[in-house]
Amino acid sequence: MQYLLALYVDESRWGGMTTEQQQQGSAAYTAYTEALRSAGVLINSNRLRPSATATTLRSTNGKTQVLDGPFAESKEQLAGYYLIDVPDLDAAMLWAGRCPAVQHGVVEVRAVWAT
Repeated sequence: MQYLLALYVDESRWGGMTTEQQQQGSAAYTAYTEALRSAGVLINSNRLRPSATATTLRSTNGKTQVLDGPFAESKEQLAGYYLIDVPDLDAAMLWAGRCPAVQHGVVEVRAVWAT
């Protein structure tokens, strides 16, 4: 079954980190991605550009509105994702618990509808 691991982090923290801390953070995500790949469960993953570059569309009274930025203001923003294929929710939660984002943000685990 496929699960999306949605990573939410406070993107303002990255700029306050030293170069060494940024390198350590990048290395942690690289190692995690490689562990998923080696286990044969990784389908896809990607990092997203900052939320300030987002555009949000919504419909109000039948009119589509286009807004700059994310829909909701919050401390944590959607920063990236991993799409994995594992036997069940327990396995997905085990992988989510290993994700570096758990240490400084939130990892949301969502099952993907089968097509």
